[in-house]
Amino acid sequence: MYTQNEFGQPIGHLVKNWSPRPQPSDVVLEGKYCMVEPLNLDHAESLYNSFLKSPDGRSWTWLFDEAPKNFAEYFSWVENKCQKNDPFFFTILDKNTQAAIGVFALMRIDANNGVIEVGHVHFSPLLSGTIMSTEAHWLLMKYVFEELKYRRYEWKCNSLNEPSRRAAKRLGFQYEGTFRNALVAKGRNRDTDWFSIIDTEWDIVNKTMQQWLSPLNFTDTGRQIKTLVEIRENILR
Repeated sequence: MYTQNEFGQPIGHLVKNWSPRPQPSDVVLEGKYCMVEPLNLDHAESLYNSFLKSPDGRSWTWLFDEAPKNFAEYFSWVENKCQKNDPFFFTILDKNTQAAIGVFALMRIDANNGVIEVGHVHFSPLLSGTIMSTEAHWLLMKYVFEELKYRRYEWKCNSLNEPSRRAAKRLGFQYEGTFRNALVAKGRNRDTDWFSIIDTEWDIVNKTMQQWLSPLNFTDTGRQIKTLVEIRENILR
C-alpha cells in the first residue's frame, strides 16, 4: 500500500500519530494453563530439572549457547540472561504445578520503528507440544501487539531447523525469505529464515489462537478437535 508524492513517485502510506513504542517491562502474563513472567534466579533450579527430562542435548543444537554440563553452569546461564534488557528473557510456568518449564525472549528491540523479535525459544519436554506452549506464545504476542503496540513481530531461525519453521507457520507467521550466510553459529554457517506477523494481521492470528485454546476445541481426553491451520482457514473464508 502506497501513495504518490508531488513528483509522482510511490511512497509509503503515512503512519499517523506515530511515536516510539515502550520497552518490554517486568510484567506477568497469566493464561488459563500457564503464566509468563520475567526470568529470575529463583527459576533456575526448576528450569534445570525440567530440561533434565530431555533424553539428550538435541534441544540446544540450534541455540547460540552450548548445553550446560551441570546445574552450576545452568545457574550461570540464567544469571547472565537476567542481566540483559535485550534480549529480555521470560519464563513459562505451569499454573498447576508452578514449575518453570521453558524460556523465550523479546529481542532485537527497535522501539523507534515498532519492531521486535521473539527468540531464544527453549521449551522443556514438560512444555513442548502442549496446550501451554501455544498459550505462552499467544500471551507474549498479545502483550506485544495490544499493550506495547508494536507494528511488527519477528521470528527467525536456522534454515535447517525444520521444527522451528513448522512452529512459526503454525502460529501464523508469514515466511519472508532466507538470509544466506547470515551468521557463523558455533563455528558453522547459518542461513537464517525470516518470518513475521504485522499489526494488520494480528486480529486474525488472535481470533485463531482464542478459538484453538477454547475448551470447546478439545475432547475429554485433551485431544484437539481442529488445528490452528484449520481454524485460521475457516476464519479467512
